Amino acid sequence: MLVLVVSFGGALAGMQLRRSLPPHHLDESSGNTVKVAIGLIATMTALVLGLITGSAKSSFDETSKAIERGAAELISLDRALVRYGPETAEVRKALRSALAARIDAAWPQGNGPPRLEVEDVRRAENIVAAIHALEPTNEEQRWLRSRSADLGEAVLDARWLTANAGSASMLGPFLTALLFWLAMTFTSFGLFAPRNGTVLGALLVCAVSVASAVFLVLEMDGPFTGLVKVSPEPLRYALTQMDRGPEI
Repeated sequence: MLVLVVSFGGALAGMQLRRSLPPHHLDESSGNTVKVAIGLIATMTALVLGLITGSAKSSFDETSKAIERGAAELISLDRALVRYGPETAEVRKALRSALAARIDAAWPQGNGPPRLEVEDVRRAENIVAAIHALEPTNEEQRWLRSRSADLGEAVLDARWLTANAGSASMLGPFLTALLFWLAMTFTSFGLFAPRNGTVLGALLVCAVSVASAVFLVLEMDGPFTGLVKVSPEPLRYALTQMDRGPEI
């Protein structure tokens, strides 16, 4: 909304400014000079917006892939515990409970911010400790305990993925500069554009388009909040596989 107001407001301000400027400030030579200068600003705006979009999309994709990788590791961990023997039943039960709580915390109802409680981390650490405390009686169980411990540590590290999910990583100065450049660009549009409904409609559509692009960037910058979020389905699928029990 701020980008929309600044952009379209700049165009209206340019149209209003045109009325108060002397005629020689609006002649062809002056117009060409202003257009060249604004062209430079528009190029910088496109470059910065492209860089920010690429960075946000890359971060969003990495988070999504990490969720998928974590779900696969959880399924592998559960199956390794099943293969170890019935003595891991309590560990598997705690693992399922921790995963369900993690899903509810990272994707809460009502589109609230994700939560990473200290108690959740301690619960995961206790599961890993319980795996280390297993007492294997043969070579296969020793390998399965080692495998489970490695997977448990990997899952424990991944739990910190949402630690900073509620804070935006985009720098304020970039957005401030982007707003200023957009305001100047649209002001120049209004300064040399005729004042009629067609021009106003076109400028409004352009302002909405730019605002939509910035909106999508901000949405991808917070992968666990807003309208554009990473999917929890890989983790929910992992939870479903755990609920099926040892008969898989």
